[in-house]
Amino acid sequence: MSVTWTARNIADHVRAKKLSAQAVLQSFLERQEKWEPKIQSFLVRTRDQALVQARQIDERVTRGEPVGPLAGVPIAIKDNMCVQGLKTTCASKILESFVAPYDATVIRRLREADAVLVGKTNMDEFAMGSSTENSAFQTTRNPWNTDCIPGGSSGGSAAAVAARLAAAALGSDTGGSIRQPAACCGVVGLKPTYGLVSRYGLVAFASSLDQIGPFTWNVGDAALILQVIAGHDPLDSTSVDRPVPHYTNALTGSVKGLRIGLPDEYFVKGLDPEVERAVLESVRVFESLGATVQKISLPHTEYAVAVYYILAPSEASANLARYDGVRYGHRSGNAKNLLEQYELSRQEGFGSEVKRRIMLGTYALSAGYYDAYYLKAQKVRTLIQRDFDSAFKQVDVILTPTAPTPAFRLGEKSGDPLQMYLSDIFTISCNMAGLPGLSMPCGFSSAGLPIGLQLMGRPFEEETVLNAAHSYEQATSWVREPTLS
Repeated sequence: MSVTWTARNIADHVRAKKLSAQAVLQSFLERQEKWEPKIQSFLVRTRDQALVQARQIDERVTRGEPVGPLAGVPIAIKDNMCVQGLKTTCASKILESFVAPYDATVIRRLREADAVLVGKTNMDEFAMGSSTENSAFQTTRNPWNTDCIPGGSSGGSAAAVAARLAAAALGSDTGGSIRQPAACCGVVGLKPTYGLVSRYGLVAFASSLDQIGPFTWNVGDAALILQVIAGHDPLDSTSVDRPVPHYTNALTGSVKGLRIGLPDEYFVKGLDPEVERAVLESVRVFESLGATVQKISLPHTEYAVAVYYILAPSEASANLARYDGVRYGHRSGNAKNLLEQYELSRQEGFGSEVKRRIMLGTYALSAGYYDAYYLKAQKVRTLIQRDFDSAFKQVDVILTPTAPTPAFRLGEKSGDPLQMYLSDIFTISCNMAGLPGLSMPCGFSSAGLPIGLQLMGRPFEEETVLNAAHSYEQATSWVREPTLS
């Protein structure tokens, strides 16, 4: 088989007995052996467990028993989702030895769909970063150019899919952590509507923003995986109880009459000219397919980064308070009393970016500053949500660049936190409004690096976003495999 096969092709062939799950897995394991040392997308690979899963699927197929929609599909998991019996480190020393005692809901649903889990992927520590350089353990590299970042915080998952080390992967998106690395690595990345996919078993960063979604080679696979992982979960209080549409059936290939909005605020100074050209060319493609395009305004976009870096660190400050060296996680061996145990455990366990955001959040929530910072940021968040509400009365989908530039070089922005934060300038608002957002390839830079296009839709209208993306994908040929050497 070819590792460029889609998840759907793999599952269809396994179900039809044209291909064994074990043969599929073996081809991906061989590719991992060849390229993983160079890409470093995985923190742990689960070869033995995956071989057992694949063999069990083949035995069921042989007996004529039904198998799931992802039968035999090798899938990688970002290392902030609990997989029973495996370490869940969040790429942090503070959780270096933590072994998850249960499966996250998305993992349980993948297992029930007969996906084969091939490992846990690298990430920015506690999902805080845009380059995967904040991992405590290793630096993941972009398969298109190993001197460049793969994006973040789900860079390991994006790189694994781009390099064909897994047929698909799961990531989490708090301010762009699925879409931005998808753009950097030239794959499809989908952030579902907040509440559509259970967060049970996802290690929390910012609970009002976090959402789990897939990385895939094409839009059809994203729809297929979303079909599996979406749906109400009583274990997650933010999970919305509503029927799950048949997303793959929504991929009609037609966008005739679709109204697309182009926000002025996303085409501003600082946007790379090559990115702007590629995105505007995608607009012409949509118009040729029968969609109508109009300019719109999202006037509070300019405040999005400032609001995000008050709200997300504030929630992180509260969520990460649990890592105190008492119940689980790293415990300092140098403490002389309880206070020192708290201080030293966190000092030794957290990296510099996590410490920076904890301090930002603690300050914003502190007495005398809560009203001036956190409360005001919440009010501006409401204004950003209202901007989208107003825009979606005029249009069905909003089209923007995913990131202001293609992937930058390793170390280029690590000394300038503000410049790093601006990498997510086009993705943050989507999280604050709780909308579905998808990134997909729409071209390449002169240096041969992928460029990403972002589509955003109304809450719970993933079908519209996916169909628009699928139609564009069918009309173009940007889905390619990087030439690894």
